[in-house]
Amino acid sequence: MAVSADDLDAALSSVVASLRPAVGLDWSVPAGSLEWDCWHTAEHVGDCLMSFAGQLVARPEKRFVRFMAAADKDASPAEVLEFAEAGGRILAATVRTTGPGVRAYHPTGRADPEGFAAMGCVEALLHGDDIAQGLGLALDPPRDVCARLLARLFPDAARDLADVDPWTALRWSTGRLALPGRPRLTEWSWRAAPLGE
Repeated sequence: MAVSADDLDAALSSVVASLRPAVGLDWSVPAGSLEWDCWHTAEHVGDCLMSFAGQLVARPEKRFVRFMAAADKDASPAEVLEFAEAGGRILAATVRTTGPGVRAYHPTGRADPEGFAAMGCVEALLHGDDIAQGLGLALDPPRDVCARLLARLFPDAARDLADVDPWTALRWSTGRLALPGRPRLTEWSWRAAPLGE
């Protein structure tokens, strides 16, 4: 159940399709339960995904590449959503052109291209959902992608929550909600390093 650049494309398309109808709304409202507003959450997604691409290109062993990508301060909601999508598409292109043996720094383990694709998907989907909640919308991502993300980044949760909807299980694994008999997580971490390493 490998995570691929195609999964990242599918996740991004899901987020953009869900949020595009709301670009005429006020994106200065809080994004879900985050402290950030919707605009800055979208900016974070673009920066984060471009940062992951930078990691795969430069391949540092013990740190992040020292840059930050930012949307123009006067960018409209449509433009900051475009910025987030551009970051994701750059990461997808980088994943497609990077050999599977490449490893680069992430605080949760030296990640391969699949790991960065998976982390990019989770960043896009979860923060896309945060924005959607802030704007009164719902995000409905592809469940097969969510299942692959769980298996790659949260293998214990994938096993323990096999009977739970994968999108729900992914949101539980990232501290977004509680499940029956399972309180909402206040701390969580994914596994960036390839399984078995």
